Amino acid sequence: MTITQHKIGSGFGAHSTADDVLTGIDLSGRYVLITGGYSGLGLAATSALIRAGAHVIVPARRPAAATEALRGIPRTEVWELDLADLGSIRTFSDKFLETGTSLDIVLANAGVMAHPYDLIGPGWEAHLAINHLGHYALINRLRPALSQGARVVSVASSGHFLSDIRWDDPHFRRGYDHWVAYGQSKTANALFAVHLDTFDGVRAFAVHPGSILTPLQRRIPREQQLAQGWITPEGRPADGFKTPEQGAATAVWAATSPLLDAYGGAYCQDCDIADPAATDDMLIGGVKPWATDPGSAARLWTLSAELTDLDTFTT
Repeated sequence: MTITQHKIGSGFGAHSTADDVLTGIDLSGRYVLITGGYSGLGLAATSALIRAGAHVIVPARRPAAATEALRGIPRTEVWELDLADLGSIRTFSDKFLETGTSLDIVLANAGVMAHPYDLIGPGWEAHLAINHLGHYALINRLRPALSQGARVVSVASSGHFLSDIRWDDPHFRRGYDHWVAYGQSKTANALFAVHLDTFDGVRAFAVHPGSILTPLQRRIPREQQLAQGWITPEGRPADGFKTPEQGAATAVWAATSPLLDAYGGAYCQDCDIADPAATDDMLIGGVKPWATDPGSAARLWTLSAELTDLDTFTT
């Protein structure tokens, strides 16, 4: 398997919005599922896809909050789902499959950042469990609902620069660092797309949305955000940060652009396929080799299948 990992000249860029990349695209009659589609980047993506004619299903751990956030937005449905709970994923998926609805697009968008050390479910580190394993299990259980040629977009991050998969200790039984844990989960998001795209009938991509301030950063103290240069002393986003509408654009582009019909498994940034990372500067971005390695992707898929006891694509 060879992944094209260089810009293809999409015509869009870092300042493009989700509405911009959907210009001329009619999604009438298309069904989209967006985890976390009621907050931050997810809400921006939901809103833009609705304006393009799509019907959007929003699984949410807090359905009342999701319903309130989506009030007044047509063609949206809120379903209860907790990505940290395999039982909740099973219940949601079984009920959804009973509807007979086909999904044309899935945005695996929900996630956590800087989570305190926590082993959830069968003893999985929280970032890996929620950001990766929950989505792995969800996509496997929803496989019968994926339409032919469905696109699955995994929201990764330049945070993958911080860590490859810790094969000898993925759940941090020793030496926990919440940034390294987050980085590992973002590498997992990218590798998930690499291997998922090898299966017939589905096209998968990973995306780095860019630097955006959303509720994802709610666990990071203001003082730390200021020290890291994320915000100004007045509390505004620092120069170079995107709006949520700009941050959602790359995921929406990856989910809909006809330019990507001939590509797959790629890591995207600024509404184009990303170039390989030339530096360690996460603000510049690009993609590190460990996040697109097919061998690592296959190894992670096998590990994920063992941990969740799920693999509907290869069995």
